[in-house]
Amino acid sequence: MPDWSLALFFVAISFTYASVGFGGGSSYLAILAMAGLPFQEIRLTALICNIIVVSGGTFIFFQNKQLDARKILPLVLISVPAAFLGAKMRISQETFFMLLGISLLAASVLLWFQPQRPESESIAAPKPVRDGFLGGSIGLLSGMVGIGGGIFLSPVLHFFRWDTARKIAATASVFILVNSVSGIAGQLAHLPANLHWTRIALLGGAVLIGGQAGSRISLSFFNPLLIRRLTAVLVFVAGVEVLTK
Repeated sequence: MPDWSLALFFVAISFTYASVGFGGGSSYLAILAMAGLPFQEIRLTALICNIIVVSGGTFIFFQNKQLDARKILPLVLISVPAAFLGAKMRISQETFFMLLGISLLAASVLLWFQPQRPESESIAAPKPVRDGFLGGSIGLLSGMVGIGGGIFLSPVLHFFRWDTARKIAATASVFILVNSVSGIAGQLAHLPANLHWTRIALLGGAVLIGGQAGSRISLSFFNPLLIRRLTAVLVFVAGVEVLTK
């Protein structure tokens, strides 16, 4: 697949994901895997693109006072070192693609069955120990595969009635940002010397355009359920494609 085609895909993916508080890492991974890129470059590119996309969204959520640091802290306190350790693990290409395919299938199921909740619904009492375990588990998997983990975290937090939909989206953005940075730090020790930095820069520029546009589009312009279900189908198809490749 030509690099310009990848860039167009990345603009569309980042626009859609940023509009609902995600970075798009799972879809970047799937597209790059189907394009046949080296798996070390796939993981690094997905995390860099994640950071570019969710940085703008996180800033906007912060401006709108949608971030609750006391509730977010238990989620990221363990997830950050776990993502670092996961990224440092030396795994074979076969293991990587197996984990990626299974992760994509799991993410698609979680997205499809995520409950649709009104903003007025009651919020469950905080459970820091549970949140710490949840954040650490997702962080470890995120580091190994090369995603931020928001696509797993967000549906689970909705199931737990953790907070309002907007605050969960804001929390997912922060979670993706810190885990992506930690994942890159963990990868630095064993990155190959022949990375295609020009392609990485091109794709980074593509998601900057799409992500900035998506972050500034109100959810009222979209049907969130439709976007989530469409994303679930695309991620499911990508997971099957990766596993059968």
